[in-house]
Amino acid sequence: MNTFNPAPLGLFGFALTTWLLSMINAGLLPGAGLGMVLAMAFAFGGSAQFVAGLGEMKVGNTFGFVAFCSYGAFWWTFALFVEIFAKGVPGVMVGWYLLVWGAFSFVMFIGTFALNKALQLIFGFLTATFILLALNDLLGAAALGEFGGYLGLVTAVLAFYLGAAGIINGAHGKEILPIGAKA
Repeated sequence: MNTFNPAPLGLFGFALTTWLLSMINAGLLPGAGLGMVLAMAFAFGGSAQFVAGLGEMKVGNTFGFVAFCSYGAFWWTFALFVEIFAKGVPGVMVGWYLLVWGAFSFVMFIGTFALNKALQLIFGFLTATFILLALNDLLGAAALGEFGGYLGLVTAVLAFYLGAAGIINGAHGKEILPIGAKA
């Protein structure tokens, strides 16, 4: 019998939205495609993650609640900033925005040490992604931002894998996709 697990919804919302934005950050897709990322950020990256976070609260998972609600709010702030508030904001402010998200992600990364290896990898790569993207804006180093885009793609693939593991392992009632369970 399956039990309620909101994590795959949040992981897929995070993975798919992160993938699209990271394709632009890595220079693999043109910046003109940002509108599609913003639509995803509002509807799936933001809203679905926030709903997943509330589900995590219902099952008593503080880590999942904080992670999904926070990154859901990240996507909302990102989309709102780009669509409404970006005019006249200096790049250094964007850099600090990304840096504080990197610091938050680092705290969450430390929290994953008590959890599975797949989650550790996601938060490790996410922390590095935010830091590189922040340094791009703080230092004007486009190569760092592009590299951050590639790390974002790795982060998205890892989150997609963990979401898939949640669905597939839960449906089968056994581990089909290993996640490196905590010892």
